[in-house]
Amino acid sequence: MDLINLKNELLEIARAAGAAIMDIYKNEDDFGVETKGDDSPLTKADKAANDVICKGLERISPEIPIISEENKLTDYSARKNYDYCWLVDPLDGTKEFIKRNGEFTVNIALLKGNRPVMGVVYAPVPDEMYWGVKGKGAYLKVGDAPEQKLEPKQFNLSDANLNLVCSRSHLNEGTQKFVEKFEDPNLVSKGSSLKFLILAKGEAHVYPRIAPTMEWDTGAAQIVLEEAGGKVLHFETNQPLDYNKENLLNPFFVAYGNCN
Repeated sequence: MDLINLKNELLEIARAAGAAIMDIYKNEDDFGVETKGDDSPLTKADKAANDVICKGLERISPEIPIISEENKLTDYSARKNYDYCWLVDPLDGTKEFIKRNGEFTVNIALLKGNRPVMGVVYAPVPDEMYWGVKGKGAYLKVGDAPEQKLEPKQFNLSDANLNLVCSRSHLNEGTQKFVEKFEDPNLVSKGSSLKFLILAKGEAHVYPRIAPTMEWDTGAAQIVLEEAGGKVLHFETNQPLDYNKENLLNPFFVAYGNCN
């Protein structure tokens, strides 16, 4: 499979989904907010972006099945046999969207087996397009500026004043204990998958997630971070995260920038 050529089409799909989101974000006072069965919010923009993405993916790769937050999940008895599949969160950070703080993204990952091999993350408000392909590096394009390779500087976990991505106001006990291991850390708050991407840019260093997430929240940003030199590891086992599991709930994890 030619991932680079596929990536170019994926960027256009992500941008089109972002445009659909921004049309609602800028022009509608009523986002049509509903509450899903897990008490998470759903808006017109989630649905519009999902429609754009699924139609686009079916056009460019009709043979590859799609796992999306907003689609009915195929039974694991069929999913476990997927060679490749798409993993989609059409609007990651719906709560941020509703707050109108701009910290939301479009996430599209390609899985091979149980690992992401390509990911595109588009942040429509700042017009930031991130992408990573396994073995090909990670890149960022902001607006019309030239594309830049993401190569954050290395650091040591023993360094003082590292930037840790976690909420100042919602530190649970597990996160608090993790933070206490560091010397004079700075706590950085950021919404959606942008938490991973500020690590990929070198603006933060460690992101402990000792709270629930789903596979579609992390897959695309994970491969971008990994190709920039970072890693995302299971909190207890220090092993890479697996995808397309029977239960799509992620284990607790820690994401690291380019650390030694």
